[in-house]
Amino acid sequence: MNISKIVLVQPPIEDFYLTKKRTIPYGLASIAASLIANGFDVEILDCLANHKSKKIKLPKEFFFLKSFYGKKDMSAFSLFHAFRHFGYSYEYVGTKIREKEPFIVGISSLFTAYSNESIKTAITIKKFYPKCKIVLGGHHPTFFPEKVLECDAIDFVLRGEGEISMTDLCEALKNDTDLKQVPGIAFREKDAYFISDSAWIPDLSAIPIPENRLINHGFYQRKNRAATTIVASRGCPMQCSYCSVSASSAHAPFRQRSVGSILDEIKAQAKDVDVGFIDFEDENLCLNKKWFIKLFSKIKSYFKDKNVELRAMNGLYPPAIDEEIVSLMTDCGFKTLNLSLGSTSKTQLAEFNRPDVRKAFDKALDLSQKYGLEAVSYIIAAAPNQTAESSLKDLLYLAQKRTLVGLSIFYPAPGSLDYELCKNNKILPDNFSLMRSSALPLDDTTTRIEAATLLRLSRILNFMKHLMDSEGTLPELKPFYSLKNPETINRKLLSKILLQWFLYDGKIRGIHPNGEIYIHLADIHLTQTFINQIKNIRIQGVKPQINPIAKGNKTCNFICKKA
Repeated sequence: MNISKIVLVQPPIEDFYLTKKRTIPYGLASIAASLIANGFDVEILDCLANHKSKKIKLPKEFFFLKSFYGKKDMSAFSLFHAFRHFGYSYEYVGTKIREKEPFIVGISSLFTAYSNESIKTAITIKKFYPKCKIVLGGHHPTFFPEKVLECDAIDFVLRGEGEISMTDLCEALKNDTDLKQVPGIAFREKDAYFISDSAWIPDLSAIPIPENRLINHGFYQRKNRAATTIVASRGCPMQCSYCSVSASSAHAPFRQRSVGSILDEIKAQAKDVDVGFIDFEDENLCLNKKWFIKLFSKIKSYFKDKNVELRAMNGLYPPAIDEEIVSLMTDCGFKTLNLSLGSTSKTQLAEFNRPDVRKAFDKALDLSQKYGLEAVSYIIAAAPNQTAESSLKDLLYLAQKRTLVGLSIFYPAPGSLDYELCKNNKILPDNFSLMRSSALPLDDTTTRIEAATLLRLSRILNFMKHLMDSEGTLPELKPFYSLKNPETINRKLLSKILLQWFLYDGKIRGIHPNGEIYIHLADIHLTQTFINQIKNIRIQGVKPQINPIAKGNKTCNFICKKA
C-alpha cells in the first residue's frame, strides 16, 4: 500500500432526476490541490461523470409520492416518474478502489438527502478494500458527525472546510502523530466520540487553486465546450431562515477570495481546456460592488473575443444589482440574470428573515430587459407557516413579468433556522433522504397536494411564457375531446392541447407514452383560482424585448371564454 496515495470520491446519487451541470466536483478538486501541494498522490473518482443511469425500486419512505409521480408524462408539464441510480454502481466503485490501493479514501457527503449514498459507498469500499482509511466530509457530516460515525466503515469525519484539515489528517496518519490536533476532526475512541469544532479557512487566497485537471471535463460540457465552476467567495452575511450557509447558521463566516487568485484559477482552467461556460457558485456574488467591479472588469479583459458564457445559478441578491453591474455582466458574457426573490409577499419575506426585495427585484428585471438578458426568478413554496395561496400569488405576479419562474419546494436544510423550527414543531421528515424538494418533505400549512399542484402550475406558466415568445399568443380554450394516436403527436402540440383543456376545466392532464390520457392529482381550488386570476393578467414571455414599443411587446391579456 502506498501511504501517499489518496482517492477522493464523488458518490453516485439516487433520485428522480440529476442536473449534471451542478455536480462538477469542485470541492474535491480544491482539496486535491492542497494535498498535491503537500506531496500526496491524488485522484478523483467521480461516480457521476458518466451517462450511466438505472431505474431502481422506489425506497419505502418515498411510497407516498406514488400518488403524485405515479405515471410517466410526455407533456411539458411533467414532473418526475422513475426513481433512478445515477452513476457507477457501488460494486464498481469498490472494485476501482481495490485496483488503486489507496492509503486513504475521502468521500464527499454534501447534501443530507444523499447521505445514504455516501454511507453505502463507504461500506462497499471497506468491504472490497478493508486496508484503507475512510474519511467523510461535507455539509452532512459537519452537522451530524455522531450519526455518520455510527457506520463502522467510516474511520473519520472532517467538519467544515477540508483543504487544510484533510491534509493535516493525511500527514498525521502518515507520520503517526496526534489525530486530535487535526482541525475539524471527529472519530470514535473506545465508547465515546472525539469531536472538534468545525474548521474554517480565514484566508481563502492562501490555499492552492483547485486541481481542475482531475475533473472529467469531457463529460461536463455545454455546447461541445468545457463547462466549469468557480467559487469566488464562501459563506453568506445574510440571515435567511431557510439557508444553511447564512450568517445565522453554524456555518463559516462570509469571505471573498482575492481577485488575483480567482483570475489565476480562470487562466489555469482556460489553459487546460476550451472553456465555454463558467458558473459562479457563490451565495452572494455581487454583494461587494467594489470587489465585483474589479473582478469582472479583469474577466472582461481576459475573455475578450473568446465567446465564454458566464452564469450565477445560485441566484443574485436583487438589492445588490444596479445598472453598472448589469452592464458589466452583459459585457463579460452573462446571458441570463438569475434572481433570488424568495417571495413577493412582505409577510412571507419576514418569515424568511429576509429583507423586502420586491422593489429591487422589479428594478433588476427592468435592467435585464434593457440589456437584453433573460431572467430566471427563484421563489420558495411549502415552507413552514407558508400558505399555498401566498405561493399562488407569487406565480401570478411573475406571470406578468418577463422572467422564467423557478419554483423550489422547501426542504429543511440542517444548520438553518427553519430546520430548527421544523424540529421544534415536530414536522421534520422521518428520514434524512426525504429532505429534498422532489420528496415534498413537509405536509403542513401547505399540504403535499398543494405543493405538487404549485409545481405543476409553475411548469404550465413557463410553457405559456414559451408560447408567448414563440407564437405571440395562447391557444383557445377547448373542452376535453378524444385524441387519435396521441403518442404520435409532437410534444409541443400535445402540450398546447393539454393547456387548452386545463384552462377550460382546471384539470391537469398527462399523456403516457402508450397514448393513455389521465388526470394528475391536484388541488382543484388552486387550479381554478389560477385560471380565474390569470384571465385578467397580461402574460409576459421570457425573451427580452429590446425597445418594446418599437418592436412590439409580446404580451397576452388572456380572456378565458369557454368554447
